[in-house]
Amino acid sequence: MKLGVVIYSNDPETVLQAFRLSNFALKKGDDVKAFLLGKGVECDSVDTEKFKVTDQIREFLDNGGRTFSCTSCLKLRSKDATEVCPLSTMADLYKIIAESDKVITF
Repeated sequence: MKLGVVIYSNDPETVLQAFRLSNFALKKGDDVKAFLLGKGVECDSVDTEKFKVTDQIREFLDNGGRTFSCTSCLKLRSKDATEVCPLSTMADLYKIIAESDKVITF
């Protein structure tokens, strides 16, 4: 299955669960792409003692998951592109939606 995951939250627990599900899907052999939108582009800086978000993100990337980030959302937050948050466009989001069998949002 091709799974598209849209993350527009910066709530640590929500982001952690989004990547946990994404990692589970990768282990099942699915193709997973995550698009970070709005507050979601802050996902690499929301770790707490309880919610180790960056550990889940690293596992996701190491296991073949791909992330995309809204360039405008990064610029609004004065953030530069990173491995976790590469510059992407609405065209990339559209392509993820069009090519995915399922799209879920967090």
